[in-house]
Amino acid sequence: MPEVTLKLPKPHAGQVQVISNAARFNVLQCGRRFGKTTLGHQLAIAPALQGKPVGWFAPSYKVLLPAQEEIFRLLRPVAETNKVERRLRTVNGGTIEFWSLDDPDAGRSRKYARVIIDEASIAPNLQEAWESAIRPTLTDLRGDAWFLNTPKGRNFAHKLFMRGENGEKDWKSWRLATTMNPHIPPDEIEAAKRELPEHVFNQEFLGIPADDGGNPFGLKAIAECIRPQSSAKAVVFGVDLAKSQDWTVCVGLDERGHVCFLERWQGNWRETTEKLIRIIGNVPALIDSTGVGDPIVEALQAKLPRVEGFKFTQPSKQQLMEGLAAAIQQGLIGYPDGWLKNELDSFEYEYTRTGVRYTAPQGLHDDGVCALALANRKKTMASDFLEFSVTVPEIKNDRMKVMFGERGWS
Repeated sequence: MPEVTLKLPKPHAGQVQVISNAARFNVLQCGRRFGKTTLGHQLAIAPALQGKPVGWFAPSYKVLLPAQEEIFRLLRPVAETNKVERRLRTVNGGTIEFWSLDDPDAGRSRKYARVIIDEASIAPNLQEAWESAIRPTLTDLRGDAWFLNTPKGRNFAHKLFMRGENGEKDWKSWRLATTMNPHIPPDEIEAAKRELPEHVFNQEFLGIPADDGGNPFGLKAIAECIRPQSSAKAVVFGVDLAKSQDWTVCVGLDERGHVCFLERWQGNWRETTEKLIRIIGNVPALIDSTGVGDPIVEALQAKLPRVEGFKFTQPSKQQLMEGLAAAIQQGLIGYPDGWLKNELDSFEYEYTRTGVRYTAPQGLHDDGVCALALANRKKTMASDFLEFSVTVPEIKNDRMKVMFGERGWS
């Protein structure tokens, strides 16, 4: 077999320090752009070139795909790749398999010499996935594990970090600032330090987790609003329409503000329009009308007169999310545990030059959060008006005047 030369990225000094002093289980809390994913590429490639099996895990396929494509590119001269099965096999029998943690059973029944969990802090169901599926894959080969993340609050990934901090056997923890990456201009980091609140800068650039991880709702408050799904009738609906590979999500709230309807789906616009007509009926609804959503809302309004559109802009989304944050922090809303709660947990805000930006982390979804916020806003709008009926005699004086207040009338 002819000799093949691979061109692989050279690790910088901070990455070399980690590789040289690793334990069996390693948890990295990194500032943005430290180079954690590039370090992950190096950690995955080394054992694969020695003929060993490796598992790569990420929070979603959106997060997974760039890492998969880069490793496929780097090893193309010495490996066969299967994009459908998300697997690479080197000429000497080593493998790298790529898994999304959208499925907590990802990797179950495999045997690995090494696993890498990329962006561990935003992975859904990380504890279940690690304890039930991923950790057992390391037993046969006494494999090692690497948790790579920029911290997002004090969640399960942070609990794993504390195992190394507390000196637990076989565990080692690393806090690695953005400044350790020699390829990042220092003046950019200094500019961020001047512009960002201290707790945001500490988390995003120094790897020090904030109590709520940049979450606008508050992780404790989110947990305290978990309720079983209500069986009462919906008094309002909120709908976030799918964009690209996202989901259309419909949320219904009952009179108490508890979720009584929750469904998400992917389909063409015709199917979505017909489905929403069946679900909403004569109930008031607030629906995302941004971009491609505008004609959908118009089609719905032709059939459902109580439907209203809502256009997302940075200011309008900020106002919408601040309303949802107030409802969550005051316990005025309730939702079931599961994927919607996970979206609320991972939702974040960041300060930009143009204001506050609310969004899901890259690669994750916020469709459910947006639908819940729209339903909450619609319910709040409804509560600002007092509905009543009254029988009055025939009025002959057209000068009679009635004034309505925000929550009453005179």
